[in-house]
Amino acid sequence: MTLSCFDPLTTDAVDLQLMLESNKITSVQIIEQCLQQIERHEAVLNALISVAPRETLLHIAAALDDERRAGHIRSPLHGIPIVLKDCFITASELGMTTTAGSVVFAGATASKNGVIVQKLIDAGLIIIAKGNMTEFAGMKTIKMMPGWSSYGGQTISPYTGAIKPNERLLGHSAPGGSSTGSAVAVAAGYSPLAMAGETIGSIVTPTVRTALFALKPTHGVQDAAGMYRMAEFFDTPGPMGKCAADVISLSEILLGRSLQSARDRNLKDLSIGFVDPNKWKMAEAMCEQFEGTEAQMIRVYEAAVARIEQNGGAVKYPIEIAELSALEVDGKDAIMPIAYSDFKNLGIPAFIEGFDDCPVSSLQDIVDFNLRNKSTAMPEPYPEQDQLIQALNTTEGGEDLARLKKKFRELGKSIINEVLDREKVHVIVTPGDSPLCIHAAVAGYPHVTVPLGVLDYNGRPFGLCVIGKEHEEELLLHFMAAYESISPPRAVPLRIETSRAI
Repeated sequence: MTLSCFDPLTTDAVDLQLMLESNKITSVQIIEQCLQQIERHEAVLNALISVAPRETLLHIAAALDDERRAGHIRSPLHGIPIVLKDCFITASELGMTTTAGSVVFAGATASKNGVIVQKLIDAGLIIIAKGNMTEFAGMKTIKMMPGWSSYGGQTISPYTGAIKPNERLLGHSAPGGSSTGSAVAVAAGYSPLAMAGETIGSIVTPTVRTALFALKPTHGVQDAAGMYRMAEFFDTPGPMGKCAADVISLSEILLGRSLQSARDRNLKDLSIGFVDPNKWKMAEAMCEQFEGTEAQMIRVYEAAVARIEQNGGAVKYPIEIAELSALEVDGKDAIMPIAYSDFKNLGIPAFIEGFDDCPVSSLQDIVDFNLRNKSTAMPEPYPEQDQLIQALNTTEGGEDLARLKKKFRELGKSIINEVLDREKVHVIVTPGDSPLCIHAAVAGYPHVTVPLGVLDYNGRPFGLCVIGKEHEEELLLHFMAAYESISPPRAVPLRIETSRAI
């Protein structure tokens, strides 16, 4: 059998599992072909921080093949590769670094995996690589392009190619979001699945720009020990894949429960509220629009509204929701005070604690390291660490911060609950290119993302973000599966085959 057993750009984990079950392929052959895809395109796309050694991967895959032949199947994803965002600590014996995108952590070593990593391994998944990410999930400098890190460089979209000169942070050629490496890795065929992490938009933006399906579960329902989190108050790990079934299967492993009703593709029992895309869109300061781009996104969005209604969904369009200005506590922004404090007092200390040997022991050490090693730690075009210094100098904490968090969480929940109750809908749907994921982050509520269309302007995908109440992952995944069943196939990157010319 040749190694070209499947098309890595279109084949999903469900397809691979069926091939494994019918003895048409082995996990060793899957790994071989995924490694070929990485070798073919990674020099241009820069989606990965590190790749596990070939010998290690083939040894793990062969052992899982032996288990399968012996009748021992760990999970529906037994023997399937996965890419992890480089915020998940992996034991050094697996042969990959864990850096959160920073050269500071290049020499850190760990003897054990983080909780989520171990859960995936126990389920028979094969960790093939670590995805590049925005350094410290953006908590380095406010000017940094999403998908850039001092350790991994800049990740490039397989759909649009090189980022345009002077592009805005979330412009149409920007890959978008701190989980960019994970999303690009799946879209480019390095692996059918990836794990990412969401602060605010960190899963939403890169997945809608790579035509993927993804879930950000309810905040706090997973044990995130052994994972870098920029802000404990917001950060939530979640899965990405090429189809709803893959995300559902991976979600069952992560959440530790059956999500069988999520596989129901009937829209008739769902009531769905759509916001107005003319109001809920990305600010020009973040994403410059060009002739036809905004009009096309609205037109395709409204076509999806009509398609869902025609297929039995109870639709309310448009629905109103409080603007971003309502997300203030006592008239003041709460996002950054919470983020700075969590990063300094919780995120960085917990991340460092996950290693057995680490070059730094505090945020001060990180700032000092960057100053001593400017050429590698703060190279052009981002020779600053203003956000790290802001966090270092924060005095937020104690009971005052606890009260702020409590008020902020209650505010976020009340805004979303009021809309769901008033409109009598199960979920709120918004363009992926909108700031409504901030509402979900503040509330700690789950959301899913699904593909919608591709810009005529440059081939960049765009999608939808769908928000529900806490612990309603199964309902959101039900929407995802039903939506997929009535929608065109997700877009495959056309430019990847000529990416070396990009």
